[in-house]
Amino acid sequence: MSPLPDKDLRIVIADPNPLRAAILRDGLAEAGCAQVFVFDSFLDLERRLAEVAPDIVLIDLENPNRDVLEQMIRVSGAQARPVAMFADTSDAAMINAAIDAGVSAYVVDGLKKERVKTIVDVSISRFNAFARLREELAEAQNQLADRKAIDQAKGLVMKAKNISEDQAYAMMRKVAMNEGKKIAEIARSILTAAELLK
Repeated sequence: MSPLPDKDLRIVIADPNPLRAAILRDGLAEAGCAQVFVFDSFLDLERRLAEVAPDIVLIDLENPNRDVLEQMIRVSGAQARPVAMFADTSDAAMINAAIDAGVSAYVVDGLKKERVKTIVDVSISRFNAFARLREELAEAQNQLADRKAIDQAKGLVMKAKNISEDQAYAMMRKVAMNEGKKIAEIARSILTAAELLK
């Protein structure tokens, strides 16, 4: 996701208060954002966001409530995107709930049109940083799962063939190369076959 200004960036402002929404819209216009959509209520927020498919969502609330945060959790799960939330009050529990819901930036008493561009840029950067961390974590978890499957399969091959660990690994590697597969795939096939033969 590119930083502002980006004329192609699709931004949704969700705010039932027209004066606050206008401040955000004006700040975005001054930053050069042309594709700005204003939702004046939170009713059916998930469906409307799915229709617009925004790159970032700005939510402005006088007092954030659990219902809106629960919608944000569902929205974040459906399609991850940066979300900046503006609120008039600071409540540690609500801030934590907002962050857990996928909110990239929680801004308290900071609704000034001059700050909108910076807040959006920070939201996008923070979202991208967390997305990279999630990808790295998922990759590490996949590698760990692969390693575990390979080790378990090696043990089964060693026992069945009465061979050493190195020989079992070499045998699995050869099969993987011959079949054009990853060794982890062969390991999982061995584990599946062993489960069926119990």
